[in-house]
Amino acid sequence: MEFKYTEEERMMLQMTRGFAEKEIKPLAKETDKEHKFPKEIVKKLGELGLMGVSIPEEYEGSGMSNICYSIAIEEISRHCAATGVIMSVNNSLACEPVKIFGTEEQKKKYLADMASGRKLGCLGLTEPNAGSDAANLSTTAVLDGDEWVINGRKIFITNGNEADYCILIAQTDKSKGHRGICAFIVDLDNPGFSVGTLEDKLGIRGSSTAELVFEDCRIPKENLLGEMGKGFRVALTTLDGGRIGIASQALGIARAAIEDASAYAKERVQFGKPIAKLQAIQWMIADLTTQYEAARLLTHRAAYLKDQGESYSQAAAMAKLMAAETAMKAATQGIQILGGYGYTTDYPLERYFRDAKITEIYEGTSEVMRLVIANNVLN
Repeated sequence: MEFKYTEEERMMLQMTRGFAEKEIKPLAKETDKEHKFPKEIVKKLGELGLMGVSIPEEYEGSGMSNICYSIAIEEISRHCAATGVIMSVNNSLACEPVKIFGTEEQKKKYLADMASGRKLGCLGLTEPNAGSDAANLSTTAVLDGDEWVINGRKIFITNGNEADYCILIAQTDKSKGHRGICAFIVDLDNPGFSVGTLEDKLGIRGSSTAELVFEDCRIPKENLLGEMGKGFRVALTTLDGGRIGIASQALGIARAAIEDASAYAKERVQFGKPIAKLQAIQWMIADLTTQYEAARLLTHRAAYLKDQGESYSQAAAMAKLMAAETAMKAATQGIQILGGYGYTTDYPLERYFRDAKITEIYEGTSEVMRLVIANNVLN
């Protein structure tokens, strides 16, 4: 087993780290404070090939590995977790299901636009009564001649306010339970669609979290994604891949907290010496660094298994669980190391703290990740 990056992976690391330092870091505080969608940055991410990292070049993606994708998300999220999740959702939750389940026509029409960054995608799954219980959907799609008529609401949709396309999961036959669920590609320019509530959030404020409202929204019959009655499988497969993206986002947040707290500890003098010389601080940094490295190995293992075409659902759940909880711990202890300064907006630790929390919630809570892991081990 190799524990070193390939040439391609090293190039991705250098490119994304340099871009994040130069282009994203200077804007991160404003992006958060002003709840500002980083439109120009997202455009540049598309130009760099980062909106469809693992999508084949024939569909205008970069055709790179999922390890490259994980590296890219971590480096972007190191300076702005909101930008990281915008990129992650487009890659994992919008492009990937079309790549895996889409027809050739759908790939040419929708996938190329999203992978190139010309258009932005989102996933419409969560509803007021369907969060962790993702099969309990109320949104319906009824076939009327050559069109599907969609009615319902989706909530907490990342990229929802700016997205051009939505991978929508809806019920076509409630009596069949999860076997009556289908997936669709919805062009959000269609009449009958509107954006409802925009959430005012604790963190990742530069990314929109929106309510999507469908009222007799009609889409072509051929916009069914995958097979009839297999939409729940599309959703679960998509979320497995998405968890690699969120784990990578959490790695970026954790590393930011560790690096910033370490730098501060070396400069802050108390009792006649830098606090980095105090064992209490050293042990915090040692534990956090170890947990970060463990989470990174789990995340890259999940990405590697996905690249090899092997089962990776359990690996992705383990990676997301470990990375998310490490991010939250690193941000919490990072603030503690900075003391009163960590509680102010003069330093970015408080932003890391606010951003870290959501990684324990979206694309499967930490509790659901434990269920996924346990089910894989015990069944």
